[in-house]
Amino acid sequence: MAIEYLKRGRSASERDDDDQKVRQSVEATLKDIEARGDAAVRELSEKFDSYSPAAFRLSADEIDALIAELSEQEIADIKFAQEQVRTFAKAQRGTMLDLEIETMPGVILGHKNIPVQSVGCYVPGGKFPMVASAHMSVVTASVAGVPRILACTPPFKGRPNPGVIAAMHFGGAHEIYVLGGIQAIGAMALGTETMQPVDMLVGPGNAFVAEAKRQLFGRVGIDLFAGPTETMVIADETVDAELCATDLLGQAEHGYNSPAVLVTNSRRLAEGTVAEIARILEILPTADTAARSWEDYGEVVLCDTYEEMLAVAEDIASEHVQVMTDRDDWFLDKMTAYGALFLGPRTNVANGDKVIGTNHTLPTRKAGRYTGGLWVGKFLKTHSYQKITTDEAAALVGAYGSRLCILEGFVGHAEQCNIRVRRYGGINVPYGEGARSPDAVE
Repeated sequence: MAIEYLKRGRSASERDDDDQKVRQSVEATLKDIEARGDAAVRELSEKFDSYSPAAFRLSADEIDALIAELSEQEIADIKFAQEQVRTFAKAQRGTMLDLEIETMPGVILGHKNIPVQSVGCYVPGGKFPMVASAHMSVVTASVAGVPRILACTPPFKGRPNPGVIAAMHFGGAHEIYVLGGIQAIGAMALGTETMQPVDMLVGPGNAFVAEAKRQLFGRVGIDLFAGPTETMVIADETVDAELCATDLLGQAEHGYNSPAVLVTNSRRLAEGTVAEIARILEILPTADTAARSWEDYGEVVLCDTYEEMLAVAEDIASEHVQVMTDRDDWFLDKMTAYGALFLGPRTNVANGDKVIGTNHTLPTRKAGRYTGGLWVGKFLKTHSYQKITTDEAAALVGAYGSRLCILEGFVGHAEQCNIRVRRYGGINVPYGEGARSPDAVE
């Protein structure tokens, strides 16, 4: 058994160097936004987007005017995609039930699923207007019942992009801002004179956006670390090189640092895919971006067995995993670390990105080992509660609690239990001691 890399991307140390530069830049920028608020945000927008409107928040009239620029077909397409996302999100929400159970006579335990009260949705759009990202964050937050949904997107070619704004509006955003990058993330999380801070940030973005979310995590909640797009194709000779190359480059065009990996047990398919990528790059309009991603981050991994292919995939834990083999369901059953799976040659990552209904905001950089992607449950907090309805239960549970607190040395905790044993159980527990067991009382 052997695993051979026919092509490798940049080394981990080289990627770490890039990360360090981003980290330092983001830290300084967030401090500036926190200190100077709107002034810092405006300066950053002018610097990076050459955009400085009278107000970054769009009015209802401005939103309506932008939507009016779209054709009937474009509006219908946006609404169709949102309906698919909404349908799946509603089905997911239906699986999350409130709970109440009487665990013993007089003891009631339960939990409630409560929406996060304010969410900031970031929709990328500086390089490409990411209309679909609005569906994934805004629509899903709306299904969850979030009462305040704020959405930010950068200007596209110097102005708000009508498609993105329409998607935000149709999706249910309550506030829409034309603001991008670190300045948008910082303003939403930290607040400014004209923007109230949110409780949670969601949405994908470039390395700077992902790092800003990472640094702000704890001050606000985040969905996950959704950095530059990653894609993996797991394929055998049931498919051809053109299909594999197309699926790899379709995601590599996202940005200059988007990893694209082929894992296969066919040398012919591996070598053929490399040749097809070179051919397609000659005709792909976004080749400048896709070629750089493939050169620096593309990898081709040749394995002997399907078990080796599975092991490689599990180790990489890619964001998108396209599986095209003679045993797709075997991979579905065995794989544990990924963002989303795309099974069989009839579907593809672009379907998931734009229209099919599953969410496209997914874990990157191996985060699929410990979290899934954005879904309706991310916008809901599960809070537990308890109540005791009888004197007998109060005394019984209190006595156990008293003794367990003393076991740990927490006298103050024990007295919280003891006072209830005395009042509801009529048992005189000496101050600072554990309540006696029923056998000892007898």
